[in-house]
Amino acid sequence: MASMASSPSFLYYNKYISKSKARILPRIVLSQSSQLPDDKPHHQLPRREIILRSSELAVIGAIFSFSGKKPEYLGVQKNPPSLALCPATNNCISTSENVTDLTHYAPPWNYNGGRNRKKPVNREVAMEELLQVIKSTKPDKYTPKIVEKKDDYVRVEYQSPILGFVDDVEFWFPPGKDSIVEYRSASRIGNFDFDINRKRIKALRVELEKKGWASVETF
Repeated sequence: MASMASSPSFLYYNKYISKSKARILPRIVLSQSSQLPDDKPHHQLPRREIILRSSELAVIGAIFSFSGKKPEYLGVQKNPPSLALCPATNNCISTSENVTDLTHYAPPWNYNGGRNRKKPVNREVAMEELLQVIKSTKPDKYTPKIVEKKDDYVRVEYQSPILGFVDDVEFWFPPGKDSIVEYRSASRIGNFDFDINRKRIKALRVELEKKGWASVETF
């Protein structure tokens, strides 16, 4: 640790919110001699992760934990039965929100509502389709990990490749609502996510549409 602190490329860090409204991160100032590796174009990397692409900064990312703590309110709420609403931050979307909340609302899905669905399927089949798409789709290269699964509910943790940011994504098949699937996607820390949660849900929906799913509303 002492050698890293004395390195000319690691001068200091403090918490700040960037002009681009990024998450709250340690500020890292590099000397002019420090360069990002040329193995991958910067625009192909998640914007949150570009700052830790050099070897020394990757070590810093390993020391500081960005995974956050699992919120206690995850899961199906009881009164009324629904997924949780979003906090005031701009890094969460939920089908439980009011449709007028353009920042947080996202429309539910209908797993029998797509043009590619020739014959309606039951919830068990739809659940298997959802799990298959979750495992095979990695929006922004986040790694999905299914951490909780019930007959009508799935929770997935999506972890970013370097910093280890964790986003919680939930899917719920409400009883008494034919073919409807509710969902919620939220980051654990910070205030902004560069629309990662919304883009993730859209990427999953695009893959599910190939199986016969559809959004209840335009998204």
